Amino acid sequence: MNPEDGKLVVLARATRARTGAAQGAALRDLDGRTYAGATVDLPSLKISALGVCIAMAVASASRGAEAAVVLGEVDLDPADLAALGDFAGAGIPVHLGSPSGSITASMSS
Repeated sequence: MNPEDGKLVVLARATRARTGAAQGAALRDLDGRTYAGATVDLPSLKISALGVCIAMAVASASRGAEAAVVLGEVDLDPADLAALGDFAGAGIPVHLGSPSGSITASMSS
């Protein structure tokens, strides 16, 4: 993992720790801007941490993504990879890890 992706780990870990959410995520767009998000789990609204990041990037008129990190206690939903692919295309690296920030797997959209 490159140093820029390491920064995403720090953001995802801090966001998850601050909110106490099941997952924390961070995404870097093509302009180098970063978006951090946590799982939203309300009775009437449920969004994954990566889904929050993707929505923030889209709402900010981002043109795509370079990489993403998802940390947490639950598995990545395949729908999140599909959403990332819809937003940024195929081949975007997604690093998965434990709540402490230890990366355990990597995959692509």
